[in-house]
Amino acid sequence: MIDHIVLKDILVDGEICNIHIDGNRIGKIERAADCTSLPDGPDTEVVDCRGKAAMPGLVNMHTHAGMALMRGIGEDISFHEWLDRIWVVEENLTEDYVYHATKVACLEMIKTGTTTFNDQYWYMPAAYKAASEMGIRAALSYVVCDRNDPEESERQKEQCRQMFEISRSWNDTSLFMISVHAIYSVREPMILWACDFARSNGLKIHIHVSETLKEVEDCKAAHGGMSPVEYLDSLGVLGPDVIAAHTLWLSDKDVEILGRRGVTCVHNINSNLKLASGYRFRYNELRDAGANVCLGTDGCASSNNLDMLETMKTAAMVQKAWREDPSAMPLGELISMSTVNAGKALGMDVGRIEEGALADILIVDTENYNFLSPGSFEANLIYSAHSDCIDSVICNGRFVMKDRKVEGEKEILAKAREVFNNIIR
Repeated sequence: MIDHIVLKDILVDGEICNIHIDGNRIGKIERAADCTSLPDGPDTEVVDCRGKAAMPGLVNMHTHAGMALMRGIGEDISFHEWLDRIWVVEENLTEDYVYHATKVACLEMIKTGTTTFNDQYWYMPAAYKAASEMGIRAALSYVVCDRNDPEESERQKEQCRQMFEISRSWNDTSLFMISVHAIYSVREPMILWACDFARSNGLKIHIHVSETLKEVEDCKAAHGGMSPVEYLDSLGVLGPDVIAAHTLWLSDKDVEILGRRGVTCVHNINSNLKLASGYRFRYNELRDAGANVCLGTDGCASSNNLDMLETMKTAAMVQKAWREDPSAMPLGELISMSTVNAGKALGMDVGRIEEGALADILIVDTENYNFLSPGSFEANLIYSAHSDCIDSVICNGRFVMKDRKVEGEKEILAKAREVFNNIIR
């Protein structure tokens, strides 16, 4: 068994280094020029990384992995038409379907450089099994979505308790969370119960917030002129343990509240653009107010892929365009949104290539036309390259992709095709 990996002659922050991986953590990073010898033995693998660069594994902070087989089922329709269509499809979901769909999602995320994902979907045990088998980190939420039905609320409370107990046996690469779907799909008493349950057990809270203008207007009409952010704050929901997906339609007061409460706000640019939900994400304002800002893809039923490099590029380009400011969302901050900021939000020691950090590392092939310019590695990666430049992926100290190959890839896709027609009609 391999317990020690050495990434030899790999570019790290502009310098050729050797990265030593001991178990699931980065043990030592040394300048290659200063190295006189490398460890040897049956438990050590030395990987020649000349012409390659290292960067932290990416973190997708908002997705619905079980939608990986729903691409293209809701094209060219409004958000709320799309949502109605999705809910009809989801009435036919099975645990087997979610398992295979999540394996496809994990495969795609590995191939595109994601080593951790924050998921919000049904059949948690199936998602956990899939992510564990694929070898990547998963923050999995029990989804509270009672559709304003008191009987359903009670059923979900009991199921949530059961799922939490089951999660105590999960491995250390998976995290149990609580998801409140949205204020329009969950009764107020259930929102309060879910948040109390989460905080009583030290769990993170994941919720859709202010995704559409209609959501904001409906909330104001129902709650005395309060926006979704104001309403959630009035309930005591918002805090540094909350991950708020979308946060697109925000007033100055909303921004101030989110910053003051230390909420993590997740920008899902491709999904928002495709569903025409909006594009003026208030990144600068949220950052300056004190919010922790991250990036996500949303699910494949809306964004159509789970490629975080594409998400990063689109987020930056749109931000620059609508602000008419080419300096908006600079490279360093863009990468932090997909790495260290996400690690902070999840309470995971990921997103850094540093001694002692968890060994979640992308090995990027730079021997191609995308990296010929004198620009920085980061600039070439985000604005020139595509995810196919990711040669290999290490998660938790183990290769989950090597030389662009993922073990069992063909079998994963073949099995997914078998279950696809049972759900999508």
